[in-house]
Amino acid sequence: MITMKKKLTLLLLIMMIVSSLTGCQKNQNDKKDDVDIVIGTANGSLCLAPLHVAIDNGYFEEEFEKEGIKWRVEEIDMGQISDLVASEKISASTQLAGAMIPQIDNGLEITFTAGMHTGCTKYYVKDDSGINSVADLKGKKIGVPSLGDSSVVALKRLLHDEGIGITSDNLEVEWVVYGLTDLPLALENDAVDAVALHDPVAYNAEVEYKFKKILDLSEDEKFKNEYCCMSFVTTKLAKENPKAAAAYTRAILKASAFVQANPKEAAKLQIDNNQCSGDLETNAKLLESYNYAPSVKIASDTIYNAGSELIRIGELKADDPNVFVDRAFTKFEGVPDSYVYENGEFTEIN
Repeated sequence: MITMKKKLTLLLLIMMIVSSLTGCQKNQNDKKDDVDIVIGTANGSLCLAPLHVAIDNGYFEEEFEKEGIKWRVEEIDMGQISDLVASEKISASTQLAGAMIPQIDNGLEITFTAGMHTGCTKYYVKDDSGINSVADLKGKKIGVPSLGDSSVVALKRLLHDEGIGITSDNLEVEWVVYGLTDLPLALENDAVDAVALHDPVAYNAEVEYKFKKILDLSEDEKFKNEYCCMSFVTTKLAKENPKAAAAYTRAILKASAFVQANPKEAAKLQIDNNQCSGDLETNAKLLESYNYAPSVKIASDTIYNAGSELIRIGELKADDPNVFVDRAFTKFEGVPDSYVYENGEFTEIN
């Protein structure tokens, strides 16, 4: 009798422990999934400064709290954004627009919401290469991070302007894929004739190897007024919770305006919070070299310009740039065109 009672007590105890663990797990999952918006972020990239600053300075918290929106941040691999969107693991982030435009054309369910900054992509050759401009790249091997990278999309637009074939049936350059950090060595060892690089890899390679810069998107007349990095939300979030999408966009606009006004302070925040490594002065100099003045309208114009050209040269399936912009960009109610940050205060620009 005593033995049976002990067995029953032990069984009851085990059942209580299992139930407790299951309930605990359920609560953890509820806490993780019961949010209105999941923001994807990553460490290591200097140009993600607005995303980092929006977290560090509490702009996300401020904007979401005003709307009663539950949110959280998820550390992600930026190279896997398309898969993360498709699997609904994230509902908002930032990305190089040039890389995402073809993916939206192919069915990726995201919509851009604002432009963050211009620049950050550069193209190099060796000093003694005899290559002095994009027009000299015909017949050359060009090293790129991936065939879908924004640097390839931008360069295709310029190559087409120069009359250099970039289509599969008339390809007059050779694209060679290397990891971003391996590209400088590939150029130095003559495996390629030119490379496309994003900062800070671009800046470091220029300093270390003394490469010759033949194109800088922050300075080129065609691209200097186009955003390379933009904020986006999923199409689902835009339709089902536009207030969350609007709050996210306002926070990104404010953070970008802060970086524009205080590049050194933004660089320090990134370093102090382990969001980006590097030398403070160098990072601040690079942030200052980009135009971080944000805008909703100019972002829409950027999508239109890029979409129009990519349609014309056969890089997109879409045939009407206005229809494509309606799909790839959303202006939300309650979001100004921009903000300016001065003396610790934000001023709306409409």
